[in-house]
Amino acid sequence: MIRQPHGWRNYSNFSRARGVRVRSLGRCVSYREGTEFGPAACIEASSQVELFDPILPSKLPCGMRIHTTTPWSSEAPTLLDSLDSIRDYVAPWMNGEQFPIVLGGEHGILPPLMAAVSNHPALDGDLSKLTLIQIDAHADLRDELNEERFSHGTVIRRSLDAGVGKVIQIGVRAYCEEEAEFIESDERVETWFAKDLFSASINKAGWKNLIQRICDIEGAIWLTFDIDGLDGSLVPATGTPVPGGLAHWGAVEIIEKLFSNKSANVIGADVNEISTSEGTNLTEFSAALVATKILAAHIAATLAQIGE
Repeated sequence: MIRQPHGWRNYSNFSRARGVRVRSLGRCVSYREGTEFGPAACIEASSQVELFDPILPSKLPCGMRIHTTTPWSSEAPTLLDSLDSIRDYVAPWMNGEQFPIVLGGEHGILPPLMAAVSNHPALDGDLSKLTLIQIDAHADLRDELNEERFSHGTVIRRSLDAGVGKVIQIGVRAYCEEEAEFIESDERVETWFAKDLFSASINKAGWKNLIQRICDIEGAIWLTFDIDGLDGSLVPATGTPVPGGLAHWGAVEIIEKLFSNKSANVIGADVNEISTSEGTNLTEFSAALVATKILAAHIAATLAQIGE
């Protein structure tokens, strides 16, 4: 059933929650192209997402005000100028009064998001206070990819360079030797490999341990959700789909446990690597489901905090 003719675009104004649509960068795609169309397709797919979520007392927006902005655009001449433009574009929503959910075709948006969120009241200019939870098929810890330091394959490395205090990676299953060595040697990086979570030869202890870890996290959190963290069958149009990833309900459990953790303060999220392809809208719909679940979980946590 179509509940909203224009999905999230049907909402305007906000107080406690805000969806921010960011048109993607296409300059640092290394495999399949089309990410520049992903955020708009995700917005359109949201018209098919049910507004009822059992974790909420009523259907979305559940008394909250939501606003989807116009997409970011820029005529910046270089990649670095574009990244600075994204930083400046999202900065107004990093004030602690709204909850930004940034939609990106490219994971390359993450470094400017980290630059902007550093001024959030929960951090007060100190990114070392932030834990970045990364759901992703890839480690994104290369120092360079195709001779480019600012790429979708380097975003976690650049975020650490910027001062992020901790990264918890979930679902990683495609990484190079350089990244394996970095994971092993840098105590700021904690990686939950997909093999250890989902391998048929391993019992469910790995998943249970991950969920317990999510429940024990403290402090300021930013959730970065690369949709290729989901199993490739759910996101066939994403730039680099990889088999062996999260099922939909695994992603739901992580999101719900994270936001229901009273010791964690999730201050924002991005859903990225959204793309489209002819013949199926499964990828953008999967992304819309993830973004809507993040929104619902944030609202549920807000209602619990104020005692409603």
